[in-house]
Parts: sequence; structure tokens; C-alpha cells
Amino acid sequence: MADFDEIYEEEEDEERALEEQLLKYSPDPVVVRGSGHVTVFGLSNKFEAEFPSSLTGKVAPEEFKASISRVNSCLKKNLPVNVRWLLCGCLCCCCTLGCSMWPVICLSKRTRRSIEKLLEWENNRLYHKLCLHWRLSKRKCETNNMMEYV
Repeated sequence: MADFDEIYEEEEDEERALEEQLLKYSPDPVVVRGSGHVTVFGLSNKFEAEFPSSLTGKVAPEEFKASISRVNSCLKKNLPVNVRWLLCGCLCCCCTLGCSMWPVICLSKRTRRSIEKLLEWENNRLYHKLCLHWRLSKRKCETNNMMEYV
């Protein structure tokens, strides 16, 4: 039984070393920031469609713009509803002891999940074949201490 534990520990060490090597040689991520005028819970109403120069030679600009336009159309469909519920929740917040904010929190979560599903579909369709991976990530804003999804 002791031999089995030693082999298992060695395999874990090898896997950990392999992950560290991959992280060491992986390039810096390409960040696509939100460029919209409205942001609800860190999610902007649209993302920049400008092709980043760091992706030149890795993916076609047309594919990049098509992916961004799919994400932007999802945001365009879902975010106005979130904004309306946010305004309604803020107006009724004192009367409902904050419970009126739950619908906008749930809708925001649903919008985030739908974008994550869309990005996973894009990854499976094209980007994993090109050794690229898209994901929605939370980062600190450049101008203030708030968090945003990029």
C-alpha cells in the first residue's frame, strides 16, 4: 500500500511540473475591454471590435470580428432588460429592504453565463483548433477601483 502512495505522489509532482512549464511558456493574454457607455455589475454593453495586433497571424480579423459581434449581439439583447430591472430595484430598494435587487442580480448572472456559453461554443468551433482560448475574466478597471469583465 505504501508503494502505491509513492507512485501517486510522483505522478502528482510530474503533473504539477508540467503545468508550471506550460505556464512559463504561455504568452500573455490578449485583453478585449468593454467599450460601451453602460456597465451593469461589471459587464459592459459592448466590447471593442478592433482587431488586436497581438493576434495577427493567429486568427483572421474577420473571424475575430464575427466572434465579437456575436458577443455584442448577446449583450445588446440582454443588457437593456438588466438596466430596467436595476433602475426599478434601486427605486424600490428602501421599501423591500434590498430584495428588489435580486432580479437584476439573477439576470446579470444569466447574461454572464450566456456569454460564457457562447465563448465556449466559439472555442470549440474554431479557437481551440488554433490553440487559443476565449474566456470572460474579471479585471480591475484602469481608471478606478471597480471590477469589470474583459
